[in-house]
Amino acid sequence: MADQLDHFKEEPELFGHPKGLFYLFFAELWERFSFYGMRALLMLYMVNEIFKALAEKDAASAAVYASYGSLVYASTVIGGRISDKILGMRSSIFLGGVLMAIGHFVLAIENDIAFFLALAFIVVGNGFFKPNISTFVGSLYKDGDERKDSGFTIFYMGINIGAFASPLLCGWLGETYGWHYGFGLAGIGMVTGLLFFWSGIKKNVFGNRGLPPNPELYEKKILGIPQKTFVPIVAFLAAPLIAYLLSAYKAVGNGETLFGDKNIVNILFVLIGISVLIYMLFIIVKSNSDERKKLIMAVLITFFMTLFWGFHELSGSIITLFADRNVDLTFLNAAQTNSLNPIFIIVLSIPVSFLWAYLSKRNLNPRTPYKFGLGLVLAGVSFYILGLSGASANENGMVPMVYLLVMYFILSIGELFMSPVGLSKITDLSPKRIVAFMMGVWFLSSAFAFQIVGFISKQLSIESTDVNVGGMQTLSVYTEGFSLIGQYALGAGLVVLVFSPLMKKLMGNVH
Repeated sequence: MADQLDHFKEEPELFGHPKGLFYLFFAELWERFSFYGMRALLMLYMVNEIFKALAEKDAASAAVYASYGSLVYASTVIGGRISDKILGMRSSIFLGGVLMAIGHFVLAIENDIAFFLALAFIVVGNGFFKPNISTFVGSLYKDGDERKDSGFTIFYMGINIGAFASPLLCGWLGETYGWHYGFGLAGIGMVTGLLFFWSGIKKNVFGNRGLPPNPELYEKKILGIPQKTFVPIVAFLAAPLIAYLLSAYKAVGNGETLFGDKNIVNILFVLIGISVLIYMLFIIVKSNSDERKKLIMAVLITFFMTLFWGFHELSGSIITLFADRNVDLTFLNAAQTNSLNPIFIIVLSIPVSFLWAYLSKRNLNPRTPYKFGLGLVLAGVSFYILGLSGASANENGMVPMVYLLVMYFILSIGELFMSPVGLSKITDLSPKRIVAFMMGVWFLSSAFAFQIVGFISKQLSIESTDVNVGGMQTLSVYTEGFSLIGQYALGAGLVVLVFSPLMKKLMGNVH
């Protein structure tokens, strides 16, 4: 143990944190630039291009958006497990980055088949990239290091710098020159992120972290092919299958599939969720008493985060359509409004980080369950704001942009109370032998959340082939839905606050 402490102590630091944090900061910044730049355009692109001939184009677009989002984050469970057992974090991050870059560049091709194949490459690539780079951040700090929360918050700020800049730039390119120019810029962002990560490795700022956990297994052959090569081959071959699953609505052409109003991905995702829960139960049963309590708390945190993301991720679907159809926008187009949440995160992340540090010195820092409860309450308030916007609408059903600004401001505070803190606590609550897998389970909360997004988006879909549909009818559908979402989020937050004392006991010495 003393050797480990010395190892951490001798490492180079920058601004009081391990130097490697800032290489991961920029790698993730550019990866998120690519991801959120594409996402800002995705729903609008599907409504206006891919499904424009369908009467139920909103519902079809929402179904594909939800299925894509679910698979993007569900893939992190598989990618995290492969990293734990075979590839290690470094190889996984590189493989994921290459696959995602291919996806973004294929998305720049004006073709329906290319569109779904591109989404599939991004799904597979994100599975390898996302859980491992976050786990890498946690590995930079020793157990109990008080800097970890602020380190994750700084890392989270990098995510949001990329998420802020990309909708502005990709949205401007998409609006001015065409959708596919915006998608192409997203691909360039992904390549830039990989170059930053490679630079950190060459400068040895990560030490010996992230290498394959078992070199013999890494080189072990399957069908005569080393696993370090076999895994990437399988990953590439998985993309066409996922593309087929995502394209079900386009193939059938009437907004339904062979499963009626259930997308094939919905069915598969239920099976994936059940499988992960069974495996989690197996791990919990096999763990010792202290590990068991912490793992139960990790599962609860993941569940609460699922609820929050289920409401938050509406920003890329229904809220973007609401902005396009019913908000009197100034300076920004609908795709660019996706920058509002990350810019508030950027502005608020450092003050919130200092707030936690200030409260910790005085033993007043709220435990994680209280932060989660308050985060859900704030999410509820933010949607109530949108629900009230209808009272200020003009005769065309357009509401002042200030409602959207206030909504995102409050939602962003709630996000900072939950996401970076929860991300840090998952690494603390998870046994070292399964930490990447648990990080994958953490991101699975977003996968389940997209199922919530799909359900809500379907309820709030507008059935029309008219691109200009809007007015008071559309406004009524959206504002009534936002008010109902506010009630559910507020109620969930109050329940978490009531049971927070009990959850503190499960966490033990983890704050």
